[in-house]
Amino acid sequence: VQLQASGGGLVQPGGSLRISCGASGRVFNRPYNINSMAWYRQPPGKEREMVAQIGSGGDTKYADSVKGRFTISRDTDQNTVNLQMNSLKPEDTAVYYCSAYVIGIGKGRYWGQGTQVTVSS
Repeated sequence: VQLQASGGGLVQPGGSLRISCGASGRVFNRPYNINSMAWYRQPPGKEREMVAQIGSGGDTKYADSVKGRFTISRDTDQNTVNLQMNSLKPEDTAVYYCSAYVIGIGKGRYWGQGTQVTVSS
């Protein structure tokens, strides 16, 4: 699976930003069976952490630090996942990584290249 993230950038505290990720690729001439997609982030000098996750049925899970501020959504037909980030804080500054978990053929977790989000005045 190839994952391409876009939409990162610089935003002031309290602002909003939307990042997106598209999945593509085929295995044995069939599309990958993506079970769930997620956004992780890695702040400077810290370990990578899960931010938000969405399953194939639309069930979602959020890190406590972003609940009520971030919203993850998914277009299953297009294999895209979005993260709407509102009320951004300086501590949200990180490289954000898109991730997909594949089941069946090619089973495993796949990662995109990351997009930088900087919250600063």
